[in-house]
Amino acid sequence: MRIDIVVVYVQRYQRGHEKNFVPPLTGIHLAALTPPEHSVRVLHQQIEPPDLDTDADLVALSFFSGFAREAYELAERYRSRGKIVVGGGPHVTFSKEEALGHFDAVLVGEAESAWADLIRDADQGNLQRVYVGTTLPLDSVPTPRYDLLPRGFFVPRVVQATRGCPFTCSFCTVPVLNPGFRTRPVERVMADVAYDEFKHWWQRKIVWFWDDNLTIDRRYARELLSRLVPFRKWWLTQASMDISKDPSLLDLMKRSGCIGVFFGIESFGVESLKDAHKQQNKAERYKERIAALHARGICVMAGFISGFDGDSPASIKAMAHELYEAGVDVPFLSILTPFPGTAAYQKLGDEGRLLRERGWDYYNGYNVTFEPKQMSPAELLKAHRELWNEAFSLKYTFLRIVRSARYLRWGAFLMCALMNSFYCFKRFRGNEPRALAEPMGVGHPLAHPAPPVCQPNVVTTPAAVRG
Repeated sequence: MRIDIVVVYVQRYQRGHEKNFVPPLTGIHLAALTPPEHSVRVLHQQIEPPDLDTDADLVALSFFSGFAREAYELAERYRSRGKIVVGGGPHVTFSKEEALGHFDAVLVGEAESAWADLIRDADQGNLQRVYVGTTLPLDSVPTPRYDLLPRGFFVPRVVQATRGCPFTCSFCTVPVLNPGFRTRPVERVMADVAYDEFKHWWQRKIVWFWDDNLTIDRRYARELLSRLVPFRKWWLTQASMDISKDPSLLDLMKRSGCIGVFFGIESFGVESLKDAHKQQNKAERYKERIAALHARGICVMAGFISGFDGDSPASIKAMAHELYEAGVDVPFLSILTPFPGTAAYQKLGDEGRLLRERGWDYYNGYNVTFEPKQMSPAELLKAHRELWNEAFSLKYTFLRIVRSARYLRWGAFLMCALMNSFYCFKRFRGNEPRALAEPMGVGHPLAHPAPPVCQPNVVTTPAAVRG
């Protein structure tokens, strides 16, 4: 049987991304799980248009909530051509009944335990409507099919060593999608790191760990990083700020080639951090903790979210200066998005603050889907865009790059300069995050439906849904 795996994507900037930094893991992971007697192709809509005239027998679409409408429209177009079409991903997990209206079958949960069964049934003409995966150990997770990635991704080597995170941030789907915390055998991770069939030297050099919190299990992290040292790679990951209190771990991160860590800082406000369920973050300690990584030459990327109940237009716009003063090298700026399955979605729904006339397109990290507490939706959108334009102004871009040259190691500085320049270039092209048109009315078939039933014991691969 011939299978196309399509990773659905909708450009979120006014003129799209000029470059695409890193691919999602999902497509090449599913391809690696596909039994060898079937042929498989992976298509990333981020890079290339879907092949509607494909000769595939089965088409699998993976997507999160912000891309749901695009996925549903694609599904109908494939089905009109006689293809078997199945859906999966975070949105399907939380909105199974809605998704069933558009697909021949859906996969809810973790792919490892259900994907092969779905393919077998489709091949035998016995496809079921719903496949529910179960949470399994990561012992047998194979190396992704990097050979199936299209050209165009700057960092194509994405590696998953762990799944899950012990924190319960109000806006994050990970605690539900990936309950608990699991580690993958170090030998299997090293097999991914050893794969070197990439065209450019930097693609062979850089490893992006597709983990929500790589260093939670310190014993595992030390074993992994010790084994990584001889490979002489540059690597990046996501972690929590508490690693700054572990000097020996930071030293090992430096020795093993770490050039960048992403922290979910989210806000500088005490009330906003409380609303985010991130009381472990202390704004007065940000500068000190970031400095601990800078002392090892490691670049600090950080996520900031606008729209918590403690936020006002003034506090949002002030973040451009605050994140610079804290020492952040590369900021990532988004609007609070209450994805289905999160505590934020439940809270805002209970309070009647979800804007149900706004469809799933708004759930992309850059548009407003709810009534903020201290401002109107339009004021929140305006404040975020002003923050975005100020943070990536020539002034702050220049200051961050020049400052980072004093303490970042070579690979980390290259990444910092490249990413800051990339966003600054977008800003001066007027290519800011795209504001959606006026919302459709309540009751429209593509408007936001009633809250889906949460299914707390299922998992989707991969977990990350950040914008």
